[in-house]
This record gives sequence, C-alpha cells and structure tokens, in this order.
Amino acid sequence: MGRQLNTTTFLHLATLLFIFRTISAVRFPPTPTTANDLDFIRTSCNATLYPEVCFTSLSGYATAVQDNPARLAKLAIGVSLSRAKYTAAYLSKLSRAAASAAVHDCVSNVGDAVEQMRGSLRQLREMNHRRPGAPAFEFQMSNVQTWMSAALTDEETCTDGITEQMEDGETKTAVCERVADVKRFTSNALALVNTYANNGA
Repeated sequence: MGRQLNTTTFLHLATLLFIFRTISAVRFPPTPTTANDLDFIRTSCNATLYPEVCFTSLSGYATAVQDNPARLAKLAIGVSLSRAKYTAAYLSKLSRAAASAAVHDCVSNVGDAVEQMRGSLRQLREMNHRRPGAPAFEFQMSNVQTWMSAALTDEETCTDGITEQMEDGETKTAVCERVADVKRFTSNALALVNTYANNGA
C-alpha cells in the first residue's frame, strides 16, 4: 500500500513538472512599445517635480499604460508603494538595533504612508467605471489626493525628525537618503494623481 502511494505521488509530481516545463518553454512575442506610448509618459512626467525619476521608473510599462492617465496614476502609486514598503522594512530592522526615538518615529511615519498609499490604490481600482466629472468620481479622487498628500507629509515628518534628533553619522545619512528616495516617488505619484483628477480620462 505504501509503495503504491509513493508511486502515485511520484507520478503526480512528474506530471506537474512536465507541465511547468512545457509552459516555461513557451515564448510569447513581446508587444512593442510605441513612440506615442513613451511620449505620453514623458509628457505626463514633465508635470512632476522629478521628471527623470518619473520617466525612468514608469517607461518600462508604457505598453500597458498607453495614453491612459488612470492606469498611469495607479502605476505610479504602485511603484511608490513598493519603494515605501521596502524602506519601511529597512527602518523596522534598524529600529530593533538602534535605540533611537527618531528611528522608531520614522517607522511609524513610513508605515502610515504605506497605509495611505494602499488606500489610494484601492480607491483607484474601485473607480474603473466612474465617469470623470461625475460627483462620485470627484469625491473618490479627492480621497486619493488627500491620502497621497498625507503619505508625503508622513515621509517628510520622518526626515524632519531624523534631521533634528539624530546625531550625524552613517545611519542618519542612510535613513535620510532612503526616505528622500521614497519622497521623490510619492511626490511624482501625487502629481500624476492630480493631473488625472484635473483632466480626467
């Protein structure tokens, strides 16, 4: 009985392995990125405070975005959220090793920013069928703008605390650089959200 069970399990695993290898061997032709797609992202990024950071981080998704400001806003928030989560994890690890009130406050600040961005992304995803200019659209976009602005404020509060309370050194420099990086992405995302809110789709 045990030998039959082992044989059956082996056959199942072998079959699954064959299927996965077959799928991974398939190559789908990539959809080419057009100049118009890239131009849309570059033009949109020119409205941000950090246009080169914006274009570099988002141009790889030009084919998916095309000329859709809603998609671009969601993408920008998603990229900013990813950077913020990475920085929050770094700060959390640092706070366990450093007895610094400023670092502990920073963990809370960036954690709040992460939640604000998550809320913004959820709200935008729920707006797929909202018509720009309609009261429901304007209300929900106002929420997104408020939350993204709050996220940026939380990040600025973090760096203000570090600058004022922490002694100069490698740790202070590293924290400030990482949070400044997140602030650039959050600022750009907020600018693209504002453009979408003002101009619609």
